[in-house]
Amino acid sequence: MKTHAPVILDVAGLRLTDADRKRLANPLCGGMILFGRNWQDRDQLLQLCAEIKSVREDLLICVDHEGGRVQRFRTDGFTHLPPMRALGELWMQGGGQGTSAMWATDAATAAGFVLASELRACGVDLSFTPVLDLDWGGSGVIGDRAFSPDARVTTVLAKSVMHGLLQAGMANCGKHFPGHGFVKADSHTEIPVDKRSLKAILADDAAPYEWLSASLTSVMPAHVIYPKVDSRPAGFSSKWLDDILRRKLGFQGAIFSDDLSMAGARLIDGKRVSYTEAATVALNAGCDMVLLCNQSVETEGGAAVDELLAGLEKARRQAKWRPSEASEWRRLDLLPTRGTVSWDALMVEARYMRALDLVAQACG
Repeated sequence: MKTHAPVILDVAGLRLTDADRKRLANPLCGGMILFGRNWQDRDQLLQLCAEIKSVREDLLICVDHEGGRVQRFRTDGFTHLPPMRALGELWMQGGGQGTSAMWATDAATAAGFVLASELRACGVDLSFTPVLDLDWGGSGVIGDRAFSPDARVTTVLAKSVMHGLLQAGMANCGKHFPGHGFVKADSHTEIPVDKRSLKAILADDAAPYEWLSASLTSVMPAHVIYPKVDSRPAGFSSKWLDDILRRKLGFQGAIFSDDLSMAGARLIDGKRVSYTEAATVALNAGCDMVLLCNQSVETEGGAAVDELLAGLEKARRQAKWRPSEASEWRRLDLLPTRGTVSWDALMVEARYMRALDLVAQACG
């Protein structure tokens, strides 16, 4: 069976250390996620990505780079992308029924193309975007990251962004299934609870996942508990991931856990759990990959990352989780299928220049 490499980890600095290389070479490591601390300038980022690929060519290099306040790279030529709410507001000009809606879809495609083209020119494989959460008005952690309170508008604009990503050779990741926008609590620091019924959630927040089931290449579930469906957060629930997302809604792509270091991931079934326990539960529930973020910078020098890799290997030997060949193929399917365009070549590409104009008009 092909090795299942489910762990997405991070590194502390601008270059790889010997410890980083050892972790990235671990057969259980499937990729890494970049943060602002890994950024100095484009040349440095390109070199860092090349270093990562020199360890293993199949490692998936990821980043949270959505636009607005969630954009890791903002200097040395990177375009300041608008928050997705700006595209939703453009749609609604004139009541959302005229040409403004059509302009918004074109601008959304342009934003996706600019986002992915600039990242790909620096060696990044995947951005965790678009956000499919609905803007119910009370969530500070989601807020203007959402396109709209309307699931239909969200779906069309998200698909347009995904089209732009695809034009630049990048896959996509819809988040946070089945929806994080209704609850006020931030799952980074708390465990949000959404008390609505399954019927209500499927009718609104989860609708984009069904309507985009043939377009989404990956999904990230929310660290939110929906007690009328399951007592576990969605990312640790086979009811949500297997029964609802895969079987009922028809999604066939990869599923990432959200960050296992977040507060919403550390309490399962009322019990405080280790990173290994959280990863095992997530994988058994239907996740293909698990993220552990910001642990390489802790005072222990990344001991938590080493513990997770060792713990998962021990759990595998003890048959507490079973590696999945299908999960591994889904991970590999997220790797770009064509080569990169250099930054200098991108800067004079007609399609890129037109996309910049459209993005600027949307922000104007």
